[in-house]
Amino acid sequence: MIRAIIRFLVSAVVLLVVSWLVPGMSVAGFGGALIAALVIAVIGWLAEKLFGKDMSPQARGFTGFLIAAVVIYLAQFIVPNSIEVSIIGALLASLVIGLVDAFVPTTLR
Repeated sequence: MIRAIIRFLVSAVVLLVVSWLVPGMSVAGFGGALIAALVIAVIGWLAEKLFGKDMSPQARGFTGFLIAAVVIYLAQFIVPNSIEVSIIGALLASLVIGLVDAFVPTTLR
């Protein structure tokens, strides 16, 4: 339970940092980042269940990159007051989050 809480806190911080770095993406404060991180995690989990582990946002490679961008883009429609992102912003955010995840993993291992 503690690890899951830490995971969401780290994910929220990563979303905040990415929103400052990436044009076309904005997050409504830390609370909005927490909500967006939760929604992104749920959508990612659903993508993994529907398409398998190889198609999940955590999958390495181009497919995982695209799925992560779609997940980030879809999150804005579920929680419109927490996150706003353009298509280019979602692609750039997916790239930056993938790079950050290589050094600071946000998934439970």
